[in-house]
Amino acid sequence: MSTAAQDTGEPRAHCTVDADGRTTFRVALRPAGRPRLALVPRPKKNTPEQPTHLLDLEPHGGDGDLRAVLEPLSALAEGRWDAYLMREPDAVRERLRPGLRDLRALVDGSLRERPSPVAVRVPYATKDGFLAVRAWLRPVHAEAGRLDLADGAMTVHARLHGAELSDDATALLRLRGDKGTTRSFPLRTEGSAFSFTAPFGELTGGAPGGQVWDAFLRPAAGVPPVRVGRLLDDMADRKTVCVYPALTVGEAAVRPYYTVDNDLAVEVTAVR
Repeated sequence: MSTAAQDTGEPRAHCTVDADGRTTFRVALRPAGRPRLALVPRPKKNTPEQPTHLLDLEPHGGDGDLRAVLEPLSALAEGRWDAYLMREPDAVRERLRPGLRDLRALVDGSLRERPSPVAVRVPYATKDGFLAVRAWLRPVHAEAGRLDLADGAMTVHARLHGAELSDDATALLRLRGDKGTTRSFPLRTEGSAFSFTAPFGELTGGAPGGQVWDAFLRPAAGVPPVRVGRLLDDMADRKTVCVYPALTVGEAAVRPYYTVDNDLAVEVTAVR
């Protein structure tokens, strides 16, 4: 359970996420007018602007708080959504500070089978101390689990959600900025679970500097590949949290990492 920073006197929302993905927000506010909680999409470069998602804040029980519920089927577009309080329909929006965030139901989310589309929402505190929701929405998703680094190779253990693995499914590492350059690796499968081993020597070539390879799964021949990432838990940003060591392969240092979107990638740099 996460807690907020020092109380600033600004409006604050507690939130709880259940195992079905339902998010309940609670705000200590007198029930006057028609207050709403607004989830405002943070603009993304070169993508259409998404509409604000409005939730009614209503009395619930006898604790004096107002509650708003974001149902599982209210799929948010992939991205970051900032939380605001609107005391009246035409009132100025006020940024909400995070209160208690009960995300325990998300911790083992990767163990549950997810149908298509795979919709994920994780409430979190921004760097400047406000409440936001990180959302992912993907037709098919390959959830990364344990990563093993040994003998100059990476073994990825993962599970496919929203589709089925075919006998000719393969893992791919694609050179970022050059979609025509890929390396493919066979899978070991058990139901929807799979694993693959990528020898890092196949990624270094003769140019051991400044390369990034993005990890994909192709569930069947002839279908578009899907990103391999780690989304199904309570962590909104894992790039600086899940840090893996670099392995030296020839003149290159090779290191797996998670991107700002929590997708799996491999960085290749020159040994210093």
